[in-house]
Amino acid sequence: MKVNFYATYRPIVGGKTIDFDVDHGLTVHQLVEAIIARFPAMRREMLDEHGQIYSHVHIFVNGRDACYLDHGMETVIQAEDTLNIFPPVGGG
Repeated sequence: MKVNFYATYRPIVGGKTIDFDVDHGLTVHQLVEAIIARFPAMRREMLDEHGQIYSHVHIFVNGRDACYLDHGMETVIQAEDTLNIFPPVGGG
């Protein structure tokens, strides 16, 4: 599965797109766990002190923010899905 990272996440993971070998039927939440297992520095970037994903971190599955999907972070993703992970961004 290909996962696209943006902005400040790219230097941490070492590129724009990272391939993950994942089991069929993985949830978005389980993918986050796989990302953190592979890139431990992402823990402080994505999770709060209770292990919950920060509200300012956005994970898109096929262009839709996972928090708005029917099953949220428990949505099952497939190898052919497109995932994009965005850190908080600001501008003016």
